[in-house]
Order: sequence, then C-alpha cells, then structure tokens
Amino acid sequence: MEKRIRILVAKPGLDGHDRGAKVVAQALRDAGMEVIYTGLHQTVDQIVNTAIQEDVDVIGLSIMSGAHLPICEKLLKEMKKKKIDDIMVVVGGVIPKRDIPKLQKIGIEGIFPGGTPFAESIRWIKEHVKTTIEV
Repeated sequence: MEKRIRILVAKPGLDGHDRGAKVVAQALRDAGMEVIYTGLHQTVDQIVNTAIQEDVDVIGLSIMSGAHLPICEKLLKEMKKKKIDDIMVVVGGVIPKRDIPKLQKIGIEGIFPGGTPFAESIRWIKEHVKTTIEV
C-alpha cells in the first residue's frame, strides 16, 4: 500500500522571489504529491517546526539568493537537534555546479539547479522517498 508523498516547499531567508517555488509546488501537486507551501521569508526554525507539524516526507528549499550553503547547514543542524534528520531535504534554485558536491557532503540528498526539468525532479523524488505504509 502506498501513501502520497508529503513535501514542504519553503523559501528561507530574505529571498523575495517565489514565482519558481509556486510553479514547482504546482508541478509536484499535479504529480500527485501533497504540497505544503510556506510562503516567503521563512526562518529555519519555522521550516523545521512546520515539517514536524505537517509530518512531511521531504523538505524542499527554493533558494535564489546564493545563501544555499549556510541555510542548508543551519537547517540540517536544527533538524538533527529536533530529531527529524530522517526527513529528506532537497534544494533547488540558483545552485552553482561547484556547490553541488558541498551540498551533498553536508547531507542534501536532491539538488535541482535552475533549469532542471520538472519531470526529472519529480521522478527523482518519487524514486528516493519511501512511501510504503507498513502494516
């Protein structure tokens, strides 16, 4: 038996560009996922608390500001502190190729730079998220 993937789409920090995040959220929803979109200017604490409240399978960050490394490091640290570090984290937006290995090293599982086709991101998430309900 399978359950729908629950994904939190968040815009951390002072980044005020959310058109891409909204389009991605709609594509994920159209692909059958339950999407919780938090809106602009979320703090790491707000993102972690929402992930806990909504019992999500995935946290997806949309970052256009160039602050992806410090934001992701802070998020993963807070997730570990709150004992939710089993939730998959993916990030998309303006991600230079040189930063992909750094993000992977700190524990970001899915990295989708601008221009990544929706179908590719959706396929990757579906392949990497455990959705079998154990009875």
